[in-house]
Amino acid sequence: MKAAYAPYRLIFKAPAGTSRGILLHKDTYFLKVWDESNPEVYGLGECALFKGLSREDTPLYESKLREMCQNIALGKSTDLSEYSSLQFGLETALCDLSNGGRRVVVDTPFVHGETNIPINGLVWMGSFDEMSARIEEKLSAGFTTIKLKIGAIDFESELELIRQLRGRFSSETLTIRVDANGGFSPEEALPKLNRLAAYGIHSCEQPIKPNQWAEMRTICAESPIHIALDEELIGITDPMQMFMLLREIAPQYLIIKPSLMGGFAGAQEWLKMAKMTNTGAWFTSALESNVGLNAIAQVVAKFNPLIPQGLGTGALYTNNIESPLYQKADYLAYNPEGKWVLPDMQWVTV
Repeated sequence: MKAAYAPYRLIFKAPAGTSRGILLHKDTYFLKVWDESNPEVYGLGECALFKGLSREDTPLYESKLREMCQNIALGKSTDLSEYSSLQFGLETALCDLSNGGRRVVVDTPFVHGETNIPINGLVWMGSFDEMSARIEEKLSAGFTTIKLKIGAIDFESELELIRQLRGRFSSETLTIRVDANGGFSPEEALPKLNRLAAYGIHSCEQPIKPNQWAEMRTICAESPIHIALDEELIGITDPMQMFMLLREIAPQYLIIKPSLMGGFAGAQEWLKMAKMTNTGAWFTSALESNVGLNAIAQVVAKFNPLIPQGLGTGALYTNNIESPLYQKADYLAYNPEGKWVLPDMQWVTV
């Protein structure tokens, strides 16, 4: 078997704001694997490095990617325990190849256009007017669950946005989630969550920065809004530590991001721990291109989820990979007649 990789820069259509800063582009890597006897058929994966967030964001990343490709050619395994996105890309590419190189990772009714995945509409941070406009776009597109990233403008303005939205739509007709990306201090988190609770908020993702277990435990126990852990889970791969974290903090939900949490193998482990501790969970993409989004969606489709997942719609970028994925009201859908079109890329074969 042979392998090659190609770097690719995804360009945001508009600046994407989070409490960690403004994103204008995202660098990623594509992985291709094939059998030398049939090079026209290849599996494709995405090694979706998330700079500034992934623990694997080091100068050694590309050399590890090269090592992995060399080992594939030699028939050797590679220790990817510290390289979550490489694990994610490799799993995806190998599954795709085993299914005939059709960009099918898991052959379910989803890839035949027979089922869809409920998703939320994501509203990025921005000014009051920008966020208001983005909310209207999501409502017009048919979303019945909206997630607002908060922390960029002052909290009073964010509350006003939510107040106006809830004044138009009841909790029965529109679900509102918020994502603080660790933007609250431990001291202000509960007072802010108490004020948000007046507007029937479904959940708040990662209210404070990770690695503050005692403070997060108090917040999860006392918050009137359900808490979902996100960044808190990144970098934890040992099952015992996973279990200890959930037992200690006792969150209501986990946000599962395979490319940041040990690939699909790591995601499966987190789901196992969630079941053991009676913790809810849903999957979220982490700014992957349509290649990575497609892989996550196909795995999620196996579970026939009833609650909205955070899988985006692939519409963030000006130069995303053309794919059969598309939005259908508040669902992510797959057109089995759709085409995959890869742009010209500089493949590095090792």
